[in-house]
This record gives sequence, C-alpha cells and structure tokens, in this order.
Amino acid sequence: MRALIIEKLYDWSKIPYQKWLKKSIPWPVDQDALLDFPYDSLGFHLGLFLQSHNFDIQPKLEDHDVFHVLTATGVTVPDEIGMQFYLFVNGKRSLYQFSVMCIGSLLYPDKWGHFIRQWRSGKNALCFHQLDFLKLLNLPLSQLRTTFLIQ
Repeated sequence: MRALIIEKLYDWSKIPYQKWLKKSIPWPVDQDALLDFPYDSLGFHLGLFLQSHNFDIQPKLEDHDVFHVLTATGVTVPDEIGMQFYLFVNGKRSLYQFSVMCIGSLLYPDKWGHFIRQWRSGKNALCFHQLDFLKLLNLPLSQLRTTFLIQ
C-alpha cells in the first residue's frame, strides 16, 4: 500500500515537474543509440538499464536514470528513496527531492537503515550530480565510479 501511495504521488507530479521545473534540454539520443556505445561505457550501461527495466528515456529526466546506473541503485520504491538521500548529501538539492525523502521516511521507517547507508555512501562520494552526463556517455562506467568515489 505504501509503495502504491509513493507511485501515485510520482505519477501525479512527474508531468508538471518535467514540464515546468526541469530546465534541461531533452537529450538527442534514444535507447537504441545508447546500446551502440562501447560495452563498458556509461551510455551502454544506461541503455541496458532502460532495457532491463523496460523503461523509456524520459525527456529532461535522463540524469535520474544515469544516477541509477552510476550508484547501482535498484528501482524499488525504497531504492528510489534511498537514492534521494545519497544525492542530497552529495549536493543535489530540490524541493521535490526533499519531499520524497520526508514522505519516504514516514512511510518506510523499517528502511531507515538503508537510507542511512545511502546517506553515508553519498557523503563519501565526490560531487557528481551537476555533470553534463550527455558528454560523458562514451566514458567507461568504472572510470566514472572510481573518479568520483561512487560506491
């Protein structure tokens, strides 16, 4: 039930957030093009992530999926909430993100340990949320993780 509440809040808020709050330009890359990148690259792994979860690229929200790939975060509701803790302590800040963290903490008190582990991992990583990931798609995923101390 609690996952359903979070998912409905996300569905309700995604379009306005994407349309009016996200200022980025949609990437001129589709999933097939991502899978054409070298097999060890961020781009290829992003394509695999999308394909394996049967997701489509969401215009203006591409970075979110990159965060999943870089941090090796799953797609369950607690995983999504945990990733927001990781990104928050790593320097990414938004009202949307803060809301997810607050509501998620209230609905998932049994996952606080997971959220704290994500917080610690994000604190140990170098700040990476602000990078232009479109320009980094050809770089090896392992190199990006090592460079930014992403666990």
